[in-house]
Amino acid sequence: MKKINLRELYPDIYTTDFFVDVTEEVMETIRAAERAEAAYERKMYRYKAQYSLDCENGIENAVLLKPQTPEMLLEEKQFQEQVYAAVMKLPEKQAKRIYARYYLGMTVNEIAGVEGVDQSRVRDSIRRGLKQLVKYF
Repeated sequence: MKKINLRELYPDIYTTDFFVDVTEEVMETIRAAERAEAAYERKMYRYKAQYSLDCENGIENAVLLKPQTPEMLLEEKQFQEQVYAAVMKLPEKQAKRIYARYYLGMTVNEIAGVEGVDQSRVRDSIRRGLKQLVKYF
């Protein structure tokens, strides 16, 4: 049996020290709850969250991910088309490699393996192509 002070657990209810004997199981449950609360507080601090991270009913997603209006969808589609057109204006190798990397989701290693070249060449080519795209936009 362990002795706990209820004033530490419930400071709003117990204004003076009130000691109670509890079993090991109860003590472990209290410790587990304290660890879970501490982990939650760290998560809130780490992610700078001012809302519940545990809610499963989609409230946070509704707040964070606002439903897109038709205008927003149209603007996004037009922007994607502009980016695609700009990628296709790059030199052929750069365009192929950027397309494979960002549109098809291939890794640099996979692209290098398919083309039979060194990974550094693919990486440098993609980097140069991205720099040209930044200048374009």
